[in-house]
Amino acid sequence: MKRIYLDHSATSPLDKEVFEQMRPYFSSKFGNASSLHSFGREAYEAVENAREKIAKVLNCKPTEVFFTSGGTEADNWALKGVALAKKDGRHIITSPIEHHAVLHTCQYLEKNGYRVTYLPVDKYGFVKPADVEDAIRKDTILISVMHANNEIGTIEPIEEIGRIAKEKEVYFHSDGVQSFCKIPTDVNKLNVDMFSISAHKFYGPKGIGALYIQEGTKIEPLLHGGGHERGMRSGTENVPGIVGFGAASELGLKRMGKDSEKMISLRDRLIRETLKIKDSWLNGHPVKRLPNNAHFCFGLIEGESLILYLDERGIAASTGSACSSKSLEPSHVLLRIGLKHEEAHGSLRITLGRENTKEEIEYVVKVLPGVVKKLRAISPFKSRKELSSFKSTEED
Repeated sequence: MKRIYLDHSATSPLDKEVFEQMRPYFSSKFGNASSLHSFGREAYEAVENAREKIAKVLNCKPTEVFFTSGGTEADNWALKGVALAKKDGRHIITSPIEHHAVLHTCQYLEKNGYRVTYLPVDKYGFVKPADVEDAIRKDTILISVMHANNEIGTIEPIEEIGRIAKEKEVYFHSDGVQSFCKIPTDVNKLNVDMFSISAHKFYGPKGIGALYIQEGTKIEPLLHGGGHERGMRSGTENVPGIVGFGAASELGLKRMGKDSEKMISLRDRLIRETLKIKDSWLNGHPVKRLPNNAHFCFGLIEGESLILYLDERGIAASTGSACSSKSLEPSHVLLRIGLKHEEAHGSLRITLGRENTKEEIEYVVKVLPGVVKKLRAISPFKSRKELSSFKSTEED
C-alpha cells in the first residue's frame, strides 16, 4: 500500500539536494567554525554562506540572522531576551492561539512578575490590530503575534500590527515558523523587530532554526558560554544543520511561487470535496490561509480515531499541532475560535507539501467520507446536541 504524507506542518522530508549539500560537513569538512585553521575557516565560510541565503528570504542583513536549535528556542529567546533587556516595563501582549513555545514562555514570565494581555481572536483566528493598539500601555515592552497559525493556517495581519508597534515604540516579535518559504516573509514589509524560523518545516534538517533580530534591538542572550554568534548565542555551531538550513532556504525561495500555486490548487480541491461530507466545516479563514493548510472538523467524530483509520489506509495527517497531538485535551486554538470541546475533538489537519500529487488528493477525498461514516456508525451519539448534553452532564 502506498503511503501518502499529509502532515508537513509537523515536519517535512529532507530534500535530497539539501542533504547532498550537508553531507560533506558530517565527514570531510568537519571543522569547528570558531577554529582559526583551514578546517575551521572552511566551516565558518559555510555558516556565513548559509546565513546570507536565509537573509535573502527575509530581506535583511546577514548580521541580523542568529542561529538557534529551532523555533522553540527562537520564540523563548525573543520573549525572555527582551524581558531581561527592557527595564522600563513588565507588560507583554500576545494572542491565545500562539504556539505553546510562546504561550508557555508567557506563563513563565507571568510567574516572574510580568503581566501578559491575551488578545481575543475572531472565528477565523484573526487578531484585530485595533485590539492590539487598545492593549498597549506605558509599560508594554513586547507584542508577539504569529505570522500564520500552525493549526488552522490563518495568516495574521502582521504588517498592520507591526505599524502600530513601531508608532508606539514597542518591540514586535512574530513566530514565522509555518510561513517561512511558503509565503513572502520580507521582515521590512512585515514591520517586525524579531522573527522566528525553523528549517525542518520546509525540507531542511531538524534541530536548527534562527531568530531574526533587527539591528539595534535590545535583547539579552539566553545561552552563555564561548560567545558564538557574535556573543548572542553561545554553543558550537551545528554546521551541517546550518548548511542544510541555507540550502533549503535558497531552494524554497526559488520554488515558492510554483509550489504555492500547486498546493493551493490541491488544497482547494480537497476542501471542496471534504465539505460535501455532512456536518463538516473548515476552520481558519477560507482565503487568507497558508497555501498548504486545510483544517476540518466533523461532528460526532473523535480526531484520534480518524487519524488511526486514515493511517490504516496509508494517509498520514494530524488532529492539530504535532507538539500536542498526543494530548487528550482539545486544541486551545479551536476552543479560542469558539468551538465547543466536543467539536474541537473532531478535528483533522491536512498539510500538503511540494511532492503531493493530484492522484493522492483524489485518493484522500475518496477514502475520507467512508471513514467518517464508519466512525459515526459506531458512535453512541446520534446528534451533536445529544453529545453536548452528555458532556455537560459528565462535567457536572
